[in-house]
Amino acid sequence: MLTIEKKLDGTLAFSGRFDASQVDTAEEAFASLEESTTLDFSELDYISSAGLGVLVATQQRLSEVGHNLTLSNMNAHIREVFQISSLDQLFIIN
Repeated sequence: MLTIEKKLDGTLAFSGRFDASQVDTAEEAFASLEESTTLDFSELDYISSAGLGVLVATQQRLSEVGHNLTLSNMNAHIREVFQISSLDQLFIIN
């Protein structure tokens, strides 16, 4: 299960598993984003290719209007997924 919580500073905090069964939940959360946003992955355990696809689509949509997603607090496994797929070149990763 994936939980997405909007913090007071506008950061979206993810917890759980971001897989194909959670794409609708994530797309709903991302649909309202219109400016640069930080995603806190400190409690995210897993991300699948479906989850990556949602992030890439959102990044592309935001970049068309001069904004971006910043990904923060990734665990080693999730960071490795971004490195192997070269998505670390698409996103700002803290």
